[in-house]
Amino acid sequence: MKDLTVQPSIGFELPEFFQGKHLIAGEWVSEGDTFDRISPSHGVVVSRSAKGDEAMTERAIAAARETFDSGAWSRISGKERAAVLLKVADLIEANVDRIAVQESLESGKPISQARGEVGGAADLWRYAASLARTTHGDSHNTLGEDMLGVVVKDPIGVVSIITPWNFPFWILSQKLPFALAAGCTVVVKPSEMTPSSTVMMGELLVEAGLPAGVCNIVLGYGQPVGNVMSTHKDVDMVTFTGSTAVGKLITEASAGTLKKVALELGGKNPQVIFPDADLDNATDAVTFGVYFNVGQCCNSSSRIIVHEGIAEDFVARVVALSRKVKFGDPMDPETQVGAIVTAEHNAKIDGYVQKAVQAGARVEIGGATLAVDGLGEQFYQPTVVSGVTADMAIAREEVFGPVLTVLTFHTLDEAIALTNDSDYGLSAGVWSDDIHTCLEFARRADAGTVWTNTWMDGYPELAFGGMKQSGQGREIGRYGFEEFLEVKSLVMRVGRDSRAPWVNSGD
Repeated sequence: MKDLTVQPSIGFELPEFFQGKHLIAGEWVSEGDTFDRISPSHGVVVSRSAKGDEAMTERAIAAARETFDSGAWSRISGKERAAVLLKVADLIEANVDRIAVQESLESGKPISQARGEVGGAADLWRYAASLARTTHGDSHNTLGEDMLGVVVKDPIGVVSIITPWNFPFWILSQKLPFALAAGCTVVVKPSEMTPSSTVMMGELLVEAGLPAGVCNIVLGYGQPVGNVMSTHKDVDMVTFTGSTAVGKLITEASAGTLKKVALELGGKNPQVIFPDADLDNATDAVTFGVYFNVGQCCNSSSRIIVHEGIAEDFVARVVALSRKVKFGDPMDPETQVGAIVTAEHNAKIDGYVQKAVQAGARVEIGGATLAVDGLGEQFYQPTVVSGVTADMAIAREEVFGPVLTVLTFHTLDEAIALTNDSDYGLSAGVWSDDIHTCLEFARRADAGTVWTNTWMDGYPELAFGGMKQSGQGREIGRYGFEEFLEVKSLVMRVGRDSRAPWVNSGD
C-alpha cells in the first residue's frame, strides 16, 4: 500500500449537520421520527432527516394527484413551464458549493466530482426547458376530405421518482426536469443514505416559483415509502435508478395497477482494447472508468477485454497509472477517489476479490481495505485482477467498487461474444484506430450506449439506458422526455358525412 498515492485528512471543518424535511403541497413538514446519516469518510453525523411513513407518502401522492388534476401545471403553456426550469438551472449554478459539500460528506465521493455533478446538472434542466417548448404531435390530413386525424402528447400524470445514493443530484436531474417539462407532477424519494441534496433541490424549486404540489419530496426508506410510491393507484408511472434486484421488486409491486415503470439498473460494462488502439488514451480511460466515483457507478468499466497480444503490456500500464491515482480525503480538491458508501459495502467489494483469488485469479495491485490517516478504513485500494475467466462472479456480477477485472480475446468475434456474455447491457466501449472494427463492434454489442475511443462522455441530447437486466426505458434526450408522455389520437369529422347510414331510419 505504501506505493499508492494516498491523500490524508486535510482537517476540513465540517458544517453543522443538515436537517432535512419532507416537501408536501409546497410546505416543509417534519413530523415523527428522524434518521441520521453518518459520513463514510469522517464518521460523524452529517444529516438528520424526517423519516417518512405510509401516511406521509399518501399525503404526498394526494398532493401530486390534486395538483395534476387541477391543471395548475399540466395544462399551462410550455413557455411557462420552461421559464421555471430555466430559473432552477440558474439557482443550481448559484448553489453548487453548498450542495456539493453536503453530497460529498454523505456519499464519500471527492468534492471535485461532486461539484462537477451538481454544476453539470444545470445543463439537463436547460435542455429539458427547451423540450417543454418544442414538443409536438402529428397531424394526418390524408384520411379523406371529411376527416382529420391529430396525434397529441399529454403528460402521463403523477410520477414517482426513486433515486440512488451514488449520484443523487445528477440522477434526480436526469428525471425530474423532464417529467416537469412534460407537465407531470411528482413525488420524489431519495436514498436514505444521501437525502440532503434532494431537499436542497426542493428549496430551489420553491424559490424558482414552481407551484405548490407539483414536486413533493418524502424522505425515508424503501419500506414503506418506496413501496407505497410503487403500488398506489393514484401514481401513473414509477421511474427508478438502482440495483437490478430492487428494480425487479418495483416491477412486481407495480403490476397490480399496471402503471408504467422505467428502470435504469446495473451494469457490467466492458472496454475492449484492440492492438491498434491509442494505448496511452485507452489506459487513461480505463483507469478513469473504474475509479471514478469510487467505482460506485452503473457505468463503471469494471471489466476490460484486451487482445491477448498486448494484454501483459496493457495491464502493466493500468497498474502503473493506478499507483498515481489520488485516493483519500474526499474534501481535498486533489483527491480523485474517496470513501466507500458503507462499511458493509466495503466488505462486499473485498469478498468478490478474495473469492476470485481463491478461484485462481491474480491481484496485480490492491485487493484490500485502504487506511487513510485521520479518516479510518472505509476506503478500498485501487485493485486490478487478472487471470479472470468469464465464469467467475467478479467477471459477471456488479462489484460496484474500484475493482477492474481483465479478460483476453484473440478475434473480434470472440471479443463481441465476451461483451455480450452478460446479464447486463448498459454500456460498452471499443478502442481501435480501425473505423470498421469500431462500427462492427458498435452494431453487434448488446448495450444501450457504445463509446468508441472514449469513455463516459454524455450529453443531454443523447438518450441513456440499457438492455437486458440493465433496465427498460430511456432517460434524458428526446427519448427520455417522451417516457413521461402519453400518446392520444384525435379522430375528427370536419365535413358532411357522405357515408350511407348504418341504420336505415326510413320506412
